Amino acid sequence: MAHTIIDSMKMRRSIYHIGNELPISKSEVETLVKEAVQYAPSAFNSQTARAIILFGKENDWLWDLVWQKLQPLLAKGQEQATREKLASFNSGAGTILFFEELAIVSQLEKDFPLYSENFPLWSQHASGLTQFAVWTALAEAGVGASLQHYGNLIEEEVQEHFALPSTWSLIAQMPFGSIEGEPGEKEFGDIKERVLVRG
Repeated sequence: MAHTIIDSMKMRRSIYHIGNELPISKSEVETLVKEAVQYAPSAFNSQTARAIILFGKENDWLWDLVWQKLQPLLAKGQEQATREKLASFNSGAGTILFFEELAIVSQLEKDFPLYSENFPLWSQHASGLTQFAVWTALAEAGVGASLQHYGNLIEEEVQEHFALPSTWSLIAQMPFGSIEGEPGEKEFGDIKERVLVRG
């Protein structure tokens, strides 16, 4: 039987033990991310998703920034564990930054007032779909990844560092790399309680 999209979804897991030896080239990562972003669905075909792929020194800069922002907020005794956690994200080959272009969301609110209150929510839907598409595509290529959320701490610095519009809202960060440790068995709730069939 042919490999299916469900098979690919099963491959997508949070991989925290990553290394910098990718099983594919950087250019292949770039192509994969571009195609996943391009074909991920969005409400009204608004295409609000944006992404930046970081390698090398830019990747180091990002996780150093996260540490600088987190350190003053940590309770006593949390420093070492947090530092190790961030180092594990930085130990991979790179990080993908996911953004939403809020200028498009604002314009849609004006153009379609009947749905105006829904567009911010639909923007989040589009971002989630884009992240899932990229994550699953990476998994298919044998690349490990996880999804992190430090945007509220680092958004302004990231916008300034990469000369981005202020309307690019930083949603998530996806460190990726070679798979250096397999995830544990995933537990699932009773699907019969989550999916109902009527009629």
